Amino acid sequence: MTLFELTRAGLVGVVLATGFGGVLAGEAAADSCWNHNGSLMRLQAQGNQRWLSYERPRDVLRGSGVQRGTLLFNGVKSGNWYSGTARVFSKYCPGSPLEYFVEGPVRGDQLQVTVTGTREVHNRCRPSGKFTTDTLVFTYSHQC
Repeated sequence: MTLFELTRAGLVGVVLATGFGGVLAGEAAADSCWNHNGSLMRLQAQGNQRWLSYERPRDVLRGSGVQRGTLLFNGVKSGNWYSGTARVFSKYCPGSPLEYFVEGPVRGDQLQVTVTGTREVHNRCRPSGKFTTDTLVFTYSHQC
């Protein structure tokens, strides 16, 4: 589901827009672009709420149903700590991402976020009984 669809469904109360023009003293813009695993992501913030969606997904993700606006992470920032829900996408179950809990620190300069979580491995959309730990790293790129 895209951020726009979440908003229309009432799951996100406000479409986020800021007039912020850059990075100030170690803080990334509330509407900014971040690099993650070969994709360009858009970070949007409202208060302590955070959303990271695909702005320009890497090509291999398109077969899994990922497109511009697809939500990868939603959660909260508390101090220098993110916690929330991340998603894994599969070409075998497009439109049905696997959701799991992640959490982790914001680097001191506020320009990198690293979250980690454990999730069940699925084989063609079926639980396998095996688990893996994922680490997602987001590095500030520029104001979107």
